Amino acid sequence: MNEEIALKQTEIKVRPLSNNSFLAFFQKIWRWWLGVLYGFEEKHPKLAALIYKVFFFIVFSEGVTIWQYIVMTFLPYPLGYDPNNYTAWGWAPFEIKGVPCTIFGDAKGLSYFIAYEIAVFTAQCINFPLQRNITYKSKGNPVWQAMWYFIGWVVISVLMNLVWGVCNCFFIAWGWQDALITLIKTVITGGVSMVVFFFIFMIIFPDLKKTSESARKKAIALKESGTASFDDMKAAELKATLAEETYKLDDARKNVISTTSTADAKAVAWNALKNKLDKMQGKANEDEIAIIAKGVEEKYQQALDAAQKRDEAIAYNEQVIASVEAARAARA
Repeated sequence: MNEEIALKQTEIKVRPLSNNSFLAFFQKIWRWWLGVLYGFEEKHPKLAALIYKVFFFIVFSEGVTIWQYIVMTFLPYPLGYDPNNYTAWGWAPFEIKGVPCTIFGDAKGLSYFIAYEIAVFTAQCINFPLQRNITYKSKGNPVWQAMWYFIGWVVISVLMNLVWGVCNCFFIAWGWQDALITLIKTVITGGVSMVVFFFIFMIIFPDLKKTSESARKKAIALKESGTASFDDMKAAELKATLAEETYKLDDARKNVISTTSTADAKAVAWNALKNKLDKMQGKANEDEIAIIAKGVEEKYQQALDAAQKRDEAIAYNEQVIASVEAARAARA
């Protein structure tokens, strides 16, 4: 399994599977999935990128929603919550059937309010790095991005405290169970979070290609207007150039990731079929062996082509990095 073949100065590398059969089983599934994923991406790059982002955005958003439910269900008790004896905490401007509708608080007490805030805050601490590094694969300024993300969390917290303070008192007045109330709160909070953060992500994780194209159009329009000052045109030109460089760097980096994963998947597929062919020797008829042998040749060529694309992507990425660094050094 760890065999390496060098041909036409291009290496087809097959990473060995784990010696643990349990782990090896899941490694095979993962490698098969990578082959399917990157094969689809190669044929439909725009659709694949959209599906990828939507899938991971939803998975991570729903994942932290489950985390919020667990925290809000169990954390109030160690914080002092007693389901048979609690006092509403927070500003309560009115009541519904004797139950205070709290704004910036919780009708079930301070412990529930603290648990909610901890649940939402920790959920976003988990969600932010996952969305940034996996869903959007962003290389932007993490401090600036985290600042906007924090603003989003504040907006959600304020909005949900206003809405939930009223809804909660109705549910308590109707005698609904704590578990059901917590579930409804989690669903509502999670839904609002997904909507708010979807738009925040559009700001902090922008489409770099569209950003660069927009910056270039603005620079051209400013130059053609005939009314802009030299300093304004120079600033617009620099902004467009920086945006284009950022996009080139990001696009080249992502291409390396994609082509490397594709090459790995193709190499594994070729090696697996090759091993099957070796095991068939002396056990199968010549026709069956010939069919598998042809498949091995085809998969080897696919693996070789994928490896060549990987090497080209790596070389191009290095060229882009060197070119951008040289250009920025010259402007300094």
